[in-house]
Amino acid sequence: MWKDLPIPFYLSIHFFEVVNPTEVVDGAKPVVVERGPYVYREHRFKTNITFHDNDTVSFLEYRRFHFQPDMSNGKEEDHIVVPNILMLGGAVMMENLPSFLKMLISSALSGLKQGPFMNRTVGEILWGYDDPLLTILNTFVPGLLPFKGKFGLFSDFNNSNSGLFTVYTGVKDIHKVHMVDTWNGMRETKYWRSEQCNMINGTSGEMWPPFMTPSTSLEFYSPDACRSMMLVYEQPGEFKGIPTFRYVAPKTLFANGTDYPPNEGFCPCRESGIQNVSSCRLNAPVFISHPHFYNADPVLVEAVDGLHPTKEEHGLFLDIHPMTGIPMNCSIKLQMNLFMKRISGITQTGRIKPVILPIIWFGESGSIEGSVLKDFYTNLVLIPSILEYVQYISIGLGTALMIAAILLVISQGKCFLFWSSNKKGSENKEASVAFSAKPLPPVKRKVLHEASL
Repeated sequence: MWKDLPIPFYLSIHFFEVVNPTEVVDGAKPVVVERGPYVYREHRFKTNITFHDNDTVSFLEYRRFHFQPDMSNGKEEDHIVVPNILMLGGAVMMENLPSFLKMLISSALSGLKQGPFMNRTVGEILWGYDDPLLTILNTFVPGLLPFKGKFGLFSDFNNSNSGLFTVYTGVKDIHKVHMVDTWNGMRETKYWRSEQCNMINGTSGEMWPPFMTPSTSLEFYSPDACRSMMLVYEQPGEFKGIPTFRYVAPKTLFANGTDYPPNEGFCPCRESGIQNVSSCRLNAPVFISHPHFYNADPVLVEAVDGLHPTKEEHGLFLDIHPMTGIPMNCSIKLQMNLFMKRISGITQTGRIKPVILPIIWFGESGSIEGSVLKDFYTNLVLIPSILEYVQYISIGLGTALMIAAILLVISQGKCFLFWSSNKKGSENKEASVAFSAKPLPPVKRKVLHEASL
């Protein structure tokens, strides 16, 4: 099960369609409408599994996505108006280039009829489209982008792995099971500005050490976010009869360095609630956050019309079985945002005001079901519960048997004392007669009392 997860995972993608692109270029506030979800079945499987002598195992985990039209609110052929990520992102990246070079690039963009917004299909935006702009950027600014040909937001996700993880098996220490030893051979990354922010902590995000308590935090390393994340305990719960602990993201997860000093290493920062990931995304002005800027500075929500953050819809959570550390139900949600603004010399940027514009938000969700859930419930909930009741029944039966044994011993120890109504000492006389060799005449007797010893 660990090698080839039998649990169905789904990737649900929501787009923010810009309904007033012309006005945005003229300096107006962006207005967006959420489209979707577009749902994909996610298959995960591990390869290159190698066990090592130091109680670790390394592996590559691959992901494959298959569109699920029956679960989606739309088709991959749907057209959506979104920012021209390559052009607007590239413009910000080229802000400090010489003016004459920016003018040349702007002229080339005009010749290619490249605008600040594009109308493309869902499939193209996600999985890639041919764009001559890549050739132009690589010609004028060599090394700006490391890829050629197709460009898509998730083009590197499908049929790809998330890096070489080496984790502890827990054979020698159960408290280290699933904990990451290295990722791509590294014990820390080099993306950020502080040692703490570069640390690779926790697990690979699939399982955690067993015997959890409410004081246990939930840490994991996310290659997609280029950092380690920590979730905190919220409340106990139950998933289909199985007891769980619910973990959620703290408000400090994407806080800036001013509101939460340990996050200073992730800067340069803007408002709280968004994290600059340009250092691990080719220096592109990309930010991640919770969907709809949930738990973020209200300024970000007010800068874009059409956002309505709520905890129920946009908060992430994991429901963990505390005894085993295995997730029963999870929904990890992130939003991708683009920072865009007017760049002098790039006429295509018009009078766009500086804004963090959401492009998509996506959630990866999965829960244990079917025969796996049945086996899990039987072996880790039902049988232990029965054994617990058997324990108390055994204690009760044992106590009853002890009491019965004591009463039996007492009843066998009873002694009946008889004596006659004659003069004192007749008992001794009768006892002598009983043991004498000669038969004596019978003595008239009567029972007076019964005594128990």
